[in-house]
Amino acid sequence: MTAETADRAADDAPGSRRREQRGWYFYDFACSVYSTSVLTVFVGPYLTSVAKAAADADGFVHPLGIPVRAGSVFAYAVSVSVLLAVLVMPLAGAAADRTGRKKPLLAASAYLGAAATAGMFFLDGDRYLLGAFLLIVANASLAVSMVLYNAYLPQIAQPAERDAVSSRGWAFGYASGALVLVLDLVLYTGHDAFGLSESEAVRICLASAGLWWGAFTLIPLHRLRDRRVPPGGEGTVPSGWRQLLGTLRDMRRHPLTLSFLLAYLVYNDGVQTVISQASIYGSEELGLDQTTLIVAVLLVQVLAVAGALGMGRLARSYGARRTILGSLAVWTLILAAGYFLPAGAPVWFFGLAAAIGLVLGGSQALSRSLFSHLVPAGKEAEYFSAYEMSDRGLSWLGPLVFGLAYQLTGSYRDAIISLVIFFALGFVLLARVPMRRAVAAAGNPVPDRI
Repeated sequence: MTAETADRAADDAPGSRRREQRGWYFYDFACSVYSTSVLTVFVGPYLTSVAKAAADADGFVHPLGIPVRAGSVFAYAVSVSVLLAVLVMPLAGAAADRTGRKKPLLAASAYLGAAATAGMFFLDGDRYLLGAFLLIVANASLAVSMVLYNAYLPQIAQPAERDAVSSRGWAFGYASGALVLVLDLVLYTGHDAFGLSESEAVRICLASAGLWWGAFTLIPLHRLRDRRVPPGGEGTVPSGWRQLLGTLRDMRRHPLTLSFLLAYLVYNDGVQTVISQASIYGSEELGLDQTTLIVAVLLVQVLAVAGALGMGRLARSYGARRTILGSLAVWTLILAAGYFLPAGAPVWFFGLAAAIGLVLGGSQALSRSLFSHLVPAGKEAEYFSAYEMSDRGLSWLGPLVFGLAYQLTGSYRDAIISLVIFFALGFVLLARVPMRRAVAAAGNPVPDRI
């Protein structure tokens, strides 16, 4: 039996697949805590407070001699991290394809991100540059690790299993995010009882997310296995860029698929920016405390699952595109409501969080399933790789717009309402895509409702 035949036999064995699948779920369980506790809740307001401590009398810090409003530091750091990830992701993907050794690369990116997150414990005083640097490293590392993590899915699950396996991983991530947020809430609200200052409690919450990320990454690294590269499959690292460009050139033969992808990139950038900047808006503009923000994010976590299931049922009745268009209208109303939200009113902020949760999971899940109908047969992995790369590639623009709006106006209300353009433009672009014709042009059977 050749090594390649042995790999194939192991892949076909149900017991072997299930073992890898169970290990695979745990990377989502490990890293989702960073997305919820660190990026969504704690680091934005805390880094902003550190930057303000370093600001001059006019509220500006001066990295590399450039005047930057202290309130824009977090948004700019997120943008830089995404740009860095876009540069590294094709190289990491090409190296994994060339060598067949995804696991060492996954380990390197995961533990670099976990170490940077744990290092946030030392973010105090006026060390805003340290905070921005650690945020950039952690955020970029997470993006790179997710490319490698997702690349395992076609290897550990047969086509009929992939929806279920992918959904379970998503559920594991939401479960860990909610669990750790509850623990963070206990520590933060009871910091006096634990003999900690508020700053120390926040820094422990940040650092513990890095420790959680690193600890639970051991499970997928133990259970996942690398596959041998077939003869002739070796390439050079730059081939990652060539493959991506080749896929985009191939997409030109399917202009309607590209039209949908453009619409998705625009409105999804708005979604990601609202999620990453909501805690800054709540703390700085609305004057809400950290406890309120944690409870609001927990509410989003819980309702996102219900929202995804509910929007899935709506899609069966009205079609996925109409349901997504409806969700984009709701996103626009959410931003408008956020603009007029009164300061110091947690109840209204919880209402806004509930609305976000109800449209968050569904709009992203339905977008992915809708795109799957537009992928030519035999090119699934190739097109979804470009889908993810393009998604990451544009998701720096929303935080940049948010940061610039605050930089120019000094108002977070103006910054949040500036994001309406992403949902409005995304709505128009998606509404112009003739979905039934697009599915047929990709060579796929046209569903009764789409």
